[in-house]
Amino acid sequence: MTSLEIGIASFPILLILIFLRLPIGLAMLLCGMVGTWLVLGTWNPILAKLKAETYSTFSSHSLSIIPLFLLMGQFAGLGGMSQSLFRAANTWLGHRKGGVAMAAIGACAGFGAICGSSLATAATMAQVALPELRRYGYSGALATGTLAAGGTLGILIPPSVVLVIYAILAEQNIAKLFLSAFVPGVLAAIGYMIAISIYVRLYPASAGSSPRAPYLERFKALFDVWPVLMVFFLVVGGIYFGWFTPTEGAAIGAAGTGIIALVNGGLTWRTFIDSVLATAVATAMIFFIVFGASIYNGFLALSQVPQEIAAMIVESGFNPWIVLTVILILYLLLGCVMDSLSMILLTIPIFFPIVSALDYGLNPEEFAIWFGIIVLIVVEVGLITPPVGMNLFVINSMAKDTPISATYRGVTPFVITDLVRTAILVIFPPISLFLLRWLY
Repeated sequence: MTSLEIGIASFPILLILIFLRLPIGLAMLLCGMVGTWLVLGTWNPILAKLKAETYSTFSSHSLSIIPLFLLMGQFAGLGGMSQSLFRAANTWLGHRKGGVAMAAIGACAGFGAICGSSLATAATMAQVALPELRRYGYSGALATGTLAAGGTLGILIPPSVVLVIYAILAEQNIAKLFLSAFVPGVLAAIGYMIAISIYVRLYPASAGSSPRAPYLERFKALFDVWPVLMVFFLVVGGIYFGWFTPTEGAAIGAAGTGIIALVNGGLTWRTFIDSVLATAVATAMIFFIVFGASIYNGFLALSQVPQEIAAMIVESGFNPWIVLTVILILYLLLGCVMDSLSMILLTIPIFFPIVSALDYGLNPEEFAIWFGIIVLIVVEVGLITPPVGMNLFVINSMAKDTPISATYRGVTPFVITDLVRTAILVIFPPISLFLLRWLY
């Protein structure tokens, strides 16, 4: 077999290993090592690469932003920010038909602004909102579907761990990616609320409403979310105003949420240790996937698979928009069996050179940022599509009286809104690039 054939053959083998429940990082590591050995015929370069790649990957300054954002999310949960966000949203929206579910979406959007993890957003907000949704008569399908979809706002509204990884792989500015993700993130939250509004009109028995809160109580609840706004504007605003780098901003955000949690009584020595350990476990998992992907992508580069595929598509004369559509469909299919981070690490080194060689009417930097936002959105859809939507499993495990099939049904309207939003953002790139062009 030629090196190109070995590289192509590695894809089905990798998918088989994933289906056999082998951890994705280990599967990519094994495929990369064995593939490199088949191409070169010796283990010596592989062993040398393992030594060098381990140090270069884990000592990367850019990756240090990930544990800091994860720790910020842990402290935010301890600081009662999730409760105050939901309470504020519920006092303003809860009396409407489907309003408590809309409030959960709004709270998820707010929490996503200080937490870069989808799973953390889904799990944290479910603890707060799920009992309230059930108390006001929401069906298990709508309650779990709402929270699963709302959790995806954790990676769409900046800061976002997945966008950090994309920025590193595509060699783009993290701050500019965060800025460009903001408008699509707000559109996602609005789209989810519209989906709830339509759903409760089609199925009136699936939702109730809470009593109308007096305006004094509404404004008091709104005032209680000032710590969230302060952290968000300090971190994101500080990055855009040039006060500090994204990594420094993440450190300041973690320190700020930690202080708030300490003042509110949620941060004790025990919860601090638990938060650090949870952050360490999540970081280790992410870093191992990054390491495995690095070895596998190095093998793909050696086999010339990305370069050959890119050259073939460019020479074939395919319409660039058809190529992009096929890639997005592949992302949707992969999202049914893989987690978001693994998809990004596995596919960007292959797909990015392909689409970068085509003409979409944007300059290279704008295209790279726009493509990253589109990929982020379709990856987000993968978090709530059966059979392996991670958010679905997280929420369903917390709602033990709701069968997983009901959660699948409940999330369907949100998947539809995601697909519509993706189509709009693909057709109209300026929507994603509006803030970027305005500020830069």
